[in-house]
Amino acid sequence: MKASGGRYFEDFRVGQVFRHASPRTVTDGDVAFYRALTGSRFALQSSDDFARALGYPMAPVDDVLVFNIVMAQSVPDVGLNAIANLGYAGGRFLAPVYPGETLSAVTEVIGLRDNGGRTGVVYLRTTGYKDGGTEVIDFARWQSVRKTEEGVPPFAEQLVPQLPAAVPADALGAGLPVLDVSAWDGGLSGSRFRWGDYELGERIDHVDGIHIDEGTAMMAIRFFGNPARQHPLPFSDGAARGRWLVSGALVMSAARALSFNGLGNAIHVAAINSGRYVAPVFTGSTVHAWSTILGKELMDGRDDLGALRVRLVATRDHLAADFPDRDEAGAYLPSVVLDVDFWLLMPR
Repeated sequence: MKASGGRYFEDFRVGQVFRHASPRTVTDGDVAFYRALTGSRFALQSSDDFARALGYPMAPVDDVLVFNIVMAQSVPDVGLNAIANLGYAGGRFLAPVYPGETLSAVTEVIGLRDNGGRTGVVYLRTTGYKDGGTEVIDFARWQSVRKTEEGVPPFAEQLVPQLPAAVPADALGAGLPVLDVSAWDGGLSGSRFRWGDYELGERIDHVDGIHIDEGTAMMAIRFFGNPARQHPLPFSDGAARGRWLVSGALVMSAARALSFNGLGNAIHVAAINSGRYVAPVFTGSTVHAWSTILGKELMDGRDDLGALRVRLVATRDHLAADFPDRDEAGAYLPSVVLDVDFWLLMPR
């Protein structure tokens, strides 16, 4: 057969390396369309003039867009038969990407765990590169993957890798230019709050919402280039009857865009410490978001930027003013759909 049905759980082995097809040149059109999908308003990624005043050659591509493009490149080799991404860890954004640069990706299988039923868990580390072989991102994730049939004997080879609870602050921001923060214009950036204005434990309701209809959801799937099988068909069972599954890439992108209202000067996502898609989002839903400040760190050799560790929570059809999270038993409330722990960089 010339066509591929994708890899099933029993097709993976620890140590396998996949060099993914279809490198993608990120264009100004991609940046504009991403903004149309999400409404993102961060000044550094929106304005060449604003970026140049700070010391960038031009406005860099949004970090979450880079993450989602690299992630999608890996799907044909490792994710066509995935049921869900279960979590992320140890994600580092290593260098800015600019329009006109080309992204490519490589993934290594770093662990396997057989569930004993119809699925197993595959642990992966994906690295994204731009022109000249410069690493721009790497991250670990684990996903539930179908078996060819139920009852396949469990693998003898089982390995659950040790993944970091968080990326250390001294690993952040090394690939960024030194900013001329004297040129920072809070009026143009949309926020007067800098790194020193945030307090540990502070919670921020991002107030706004993004409604996701069928057109937006389907265009997002095609735009990111994710061909995973759970996306192209409407669901016919339960509360999702006749509705389409929204890609996790769009949910995370929407939540990051919403965080502008309250974290408008958080100019870069520097790391993904951990994250998970808690529950599905279907078309017709409205996404809201809130954040908690988990940590604040200075970075060696940088007096222009500080690091904020931020937990970003997204909800489905639930305003975030009451900070919906978990119940008394520790279970997520039904409205919570995304829980991600970022390091964000902000001018001092």
